[in-house]
Amino acid sequence: MKFMKDFESSKILVFGGAGFIGSNFIRHILSEEHPEKLVNFDKLTYSGNPDNLREITSDPAYEFMRDDIADYRAVEATIKKYKPQYIINFAAETHVDRSIHVGARDFIRTNTEGVFNVLEAIKNIGGVKKFVQVSTDEVYGSLDLNSKRKFKEGDELKPNSPYAASKASGDLWCRAYYSTWNTPVVVTRCANNFGAYQYPEKLIPFFILRMLTGQKLPLYGTGENIRDWIHVLDHCQALKLCLLSGRPGDIYNIGAGNEKTNIEMAKMILAHFNKDESHIEFVTDRPGHDLRYGINTDKIRTELGWEPGYNFNIGFSQTIRWYIDNRSWVEKIYNKTDDINAHIKNLNKDKYKN
Repeated sequence: MKFMKDFESSKILVFGGAGFIGSNFIRHILSEEHPEKLVNFDKLTYSGNPDNLREITSDPAYEFMRDDIADYRAVEATIKKYKPQYIINFAAETHVDRSIHVGARDFIRTNTEGVFNVLEAIKNIGGVKKFVQVSTDEVYGSLDLNSKRKFKEGDELKPNSPYAASKASGDLWCRAYYSTWNTPVVVTRCANNFGAYQYPEKLIPFFILRMLTGQKLPLYGTGENIRDWIHVLDHCQALKLCLLSGRPGDIYNIGAGNEKTNIEMAKMILAHFNKDESHIEFVTDRPGHDLRYGINTDKIRTELGWEPGYNFNIGFSQTIRWYIDNRSWVEKIYNKTDDINAHIKNLNKDKYKN
């Protein structure tokens, strides 16, 4: 309970809080805790959406500032101004296909240089109790489809996509700053998230919206690639524990053990809409497509006492219902700007998204 009391009297700085996981984390924190101040620092790129946080904008503890984590002066000025005890970074370019087909430069700026900027500012200014860098299981690379093995925190990093390489680079900067300057950073590596407010380039909302618009579900290759799925609010609870009681210098894997093939996921969505498998369309596989992600989560369960609370099937059905009930949220994204419209056209052209 000491941590809760300390947390509720503190200031929290969230980088990238207008995106899918970040906005869910902010709502989760403000619904359960009472920090003195929670500052959301977000550039509002195409997947950053102020509507994700519309219901909490009147909370006196909440403050939004629009800026770029790749701008060191902005990062430093923000930390100096608010003097946060806790910092968590969600700011990232996350879409693997974009890192392959559009280009990786933005991924390097945000996912690598942005992490460096936060670490450097913390080192120079001081006063931060904990910095959590939100990373991904994709930094470990790929497992064989038939393997029983799961990635552990100490495994070698073998990223296979530009996105994963940019995230792995950020993780290594965290290690270097902890080892050299004892910067109080914790790295988390999570499985695939699902839930409300996810930008519709990702597999689950992309497939849901294809169903709602009468289109087929495109799958790369044979659709046998395996991902581990976790409800975003289970992830948020794990992140809160890491922020409060994670050990600086450590890494924590976060996953719920829900390994599913992509074709299984497609069939589940088809079943929800009473459609048969003729609505699946197999397309040419993407370059460097990882076969399987599976992570061992014994460490966070044993050390921090975390357990996932969502039943996968129930959470999955609730997620589908959310997108059905919130079509206006999706349509507003589609109509946001000409750039977004062009991006959506590219998504449809590229077919499958993960």
